[in-house]
Amino acid sequence: MKPMFKVSAVAAIGAAALGLATATPALAGEITVVSWGGAYTQSQIKAYHRPWEKLTGNTVNSEDYSGGLAEIRAQVEAGNVTWDVIDFETRDAVRACDEGLVVPLDHSIWPPAPDGTPATEDFIEGTLIDCAVASIVWSTIIAYDETNPVFKDEKPTTILDFFDTKKFPGRRALRKVPALNLEWALMADGVPNDKIYETLSTPEGVDRAFAKLDTIKDDVLWWEAGAQPPQMLADGEAIMVSAYNGRIFNAQNLENKPFVIIWDGQIWDLDFYGIVKGTKKLDLALDYLKFVTDTQRNADQAKYISYGPVRKSSMALVSTHAETGIDMKPHMPTAPENFKNALFNSFEFWADHSDELNERFNAWLAK
Repeated sequence: MKPMFKVSAVAAIGAAALGLATATPALAGEITVVSWGGAYTQSQIKAYHRPWEKLTGNTVNSEDYSGGLAEIRAQVEAGNVTWDVIDFETRDAVRACDEGLVVPLDHSIWPPAPDGTPATEDFIEGTLIDCAVASIVWSTIIAYDETNPVFKDEKPTTILDFFDTKKFPGRRALRKVPALNLEWALMADGVPNDKIYETLSTPEGVDRAFAKLDTIKDDVLWWEAGAQPPQMLADGEAIMVSAYNGRIFNAQNLENKPFVIIWDGQIWDLDFYGIVKGTKKLDLALDYLKFVTDTQRNADQAKYISYGPVRKSSMALVSTHAETGIDMKPHMPTAPENFKNALFNSFEFWADHSDELNERFNAWLAK
């Protein structure tokens, strides 16, 4: 599985030219790291911010945002950069790089694996791009409440079951966007994962995906915020939902909800760290990223949330949940059992086709 990105060529900044230090108190200062809030930001604070502060004497100010590039673009264009490190979704990381909003990175400066393997060989393919370094693998999955009477005799196990309203009658919930829903529709219609985007790139493939969605349209509820799917399951509003795997993990293990994840057909994605162009804290920001990209730190975040590490050497170090003591390895999107029929969410495809497919999707919803 090889995620591919369209990224403009940029010159990388060398560590020597920056006089980069390695997590030392000599860099004492303050940076602002911006992320998504909730349990995810808390996992970063506990696994990354606090240990770096303790080691270096520096301070991390944690701020939340809702994604997108508007605020970052405004800061860069005004020459008034107050954010230093940003957590990006894949598509925004690539766009920020293309627009020159983030600093080019020399990925040879990240710490090697414990056995000496260079970082550039230890990161999963596709997780290092010109201006950003990935931090987590997360996924969108299907989940259900196993106590729902619909599942008394048989449990759903595949993405095909989500589309089978005869075997499992009841409302389903999907995010109100075409992305992922069209991919799942083709999966359920028999298209192999390695042909999904090739098929979806043709008019016939798009027609085929919407025809499959037609078969469940009358049974679908639409969600727009990540907190909604777990609540829909808890309220019995939907029998199955698409959801972010971390949200369902928290509901299962921190709130004791009887939810089950169907890993079959999971669509996985990445989050990236980038450094805002024009920051006056470039040395601190790079030092912070050197710290959080090492093997142990990448594994440590999984103590607090069920998102997988992006370094190959980190997976063996994934341990137990810090609060519950649960073994976190089986809950990682990249765990071998969970990853058997996984699909990478192709930024390249959606960069080329999002406008036309959003228009088609909205027209389809209005019918």
